[in-house]
Amino acid sequence: MTESKVGVSKRRLFRVYIDESGDHTYHSLERVEKRYLGLTGCIIEAEYYRTTFHPALEVLKQKHFPHDPDEPVVLHRRDIVNKEGVFWRLRNDENHKAFDQDILKFFCEQKYVLITVVIDKKSHLERHGEYAFHPYNYCLAALLERYCGFLNFYNAKGDVMAESRQRTEDKKLKIAYQALYETGTQWRNCDFFRRVLTSHEIKLKLKKANIAGLQLSDLLAHPSKQEILLGEGRISNIGKFNERVRNVIQGKYNRQLYQGLVSGYGRIFLK
Repeated sequence: MTESKVGVSKRRLFRVYIDESGDHTYHSLERVEKRYLGLTGCIIEAEYYRTTFHPALEVLKQKHFPHDPDEPVVLHRRDIVNKEGVFWRLRNDENHKAFDQDILKFFCEQKYVLITVVIDKKSHLERHGEYAFHPYNYCLAALLERYCGFLNFYNAKGDVMAESRQRTEDKKLKIAYQALYETGTQWRNCDFFRRVLTSHEIKLKLKKANIAGLQLSDLLAHPSKQEILLGEGRISNIGKFNERVRNVIQGKYNRQLYQGLVSGYGRIFLK
């Protein structure tokens, strides 16, 4: 991964924006939509985010969904797919086609690094029983190991932001993050994380807060999870639009610099 692709500036400060796709519980695991949890992180350099990424997304939203800036439009994949709320404009085929073209262009042209972790909860539970990890926390640890590896490699620093969920889940997530920061993981000691993370707390923001990075991770979490499941032979197709997304984000995945490996770096499958 070259510096030009990630938008590195002299400050070398980054943030990873995290969102999930799927269910984080161990219920109804025979159903495909319940069996797999995906966690996607989008790494964006701070100054680039301020000057380029966030403004570009606001221009795109204003173009397709004109609105009062005091009442911002928040891109949410589920509402877009269902054409609900302000996204009713997408019920018009021409509007839908134009938006698809522009959002794909945005995915392709913006500078960010993508990490997606998917866990097969059914296999994990069968293998580990009562010792099985909490699916979200397990995926988070795997994602942050790669994120901090990225930061260490570039001698950079950064923090972590995720979408706020329910109050109980947010509390658990904060505890899981603090444990990682204070004691490390089974594979990495705490110094590995403390060297590069600028905060001992994870930042949590509601969807309505209009965080551009969280909107990107929301839009990419499902298609990138589906891509991994397709590659693992767990599903047979990912749908036409997801295929188009897949084609434009291939160069965005975190990778091992010298050999260009993506598996294990930008795409991780846990069992």
